[in-house]
This record gives sequence, structure tokens and C-alpha cells, in this order.
Amino acid sequence: MKNTIITATATVFMLLLVPDTLSAGVESLRGALPLDAPAKIFSAKRQQKVEGGFERSWKQQPPPIPHEIDKDRISLRENTCLKCHSKENHEKEKAPEVGKSHYIDRTGKKLTRISQRRWFCNQCHVPQVEASPLVGSTFQPLPQKK
Repeated sequence: MKNTIITATATVFMLLLVPDTLSAGVESLRGALPLDAPAKIFSAKRQQKVEGGFERSWKQQPPPIPHEIDKDRISLRENTCLKCHSKENHEKEKAPEVGKSHYIDRTGKKLTRISQRRWFCNQCHVPQVEASPLVGSTFQPLPQKK
């Protein structure tokens, strides 16, 4: 009984007092706007085009997209990325071929077509824009082995 009272008291203390301590000095990306107020609309950023692609920050990082994708379409039946990046077209289009890992299903079986798990390219591969970071970061990429 005594332990239950101590536990209940500690829980109430944590719920009532600790959040104020933790949130001191923390501000959301919305700033001081109330949640029911419209957020600030940011200007659209232009996608970067980089000949030869971007350097990756870690091993096995999905390569960032070095071109615009505004007109590309990916649906259950269509994937316009494959017009340039498929096994059949990549040499003619001078584009990187889709990775071999994209032709393996979740059981490890090799497929002749891209795995459905890898069909929606922009889940992992994203275009880059010239923009200031919204929050600070101390991330440092690992040194690349030559």
C-alpha cells in the first residue's frame, strides 16, 4: 500500500511538473502561432540539378535525386522513373541503373521485375533544394574510404 502511494505521488509529480521543465526554451517550427492559426507559407524552392549526382553522407544512403521530378508520375500501374533508370534504358539515357537490391523480394528471391517494395522511388530517393536548415544539426558524415 505504501509503495502504491509513493508511485502515485511520483507519477502525479512527473505529469504536472516535469513537462514545464522540459519545454522551457523549446519552440516549434510554427513559432509562437497558436495551433488553430494558419501557418506561415514558405516560398517554393527550386530543385537542384547536379551533373553526376550528389555525394552520399553514409554508406548505403539512397542516392538523392539530382534532377527535377515535378513531371514524374508514380502510381500502382506507372513509374516514369523507369523510362531512364530501368535495365533496358539506363545506358541509352546515360542514367544510373536501378540497384540490384530493388530486384529482390522480402524473402530474398531474385525477381525479373522491380520488387513492389521498391516501386515508389521517392519514399527513399528525394530531390534536393537550396534551403537553409530549419533546425540545427551536428551530423558529420563518416570519412569516405578510398
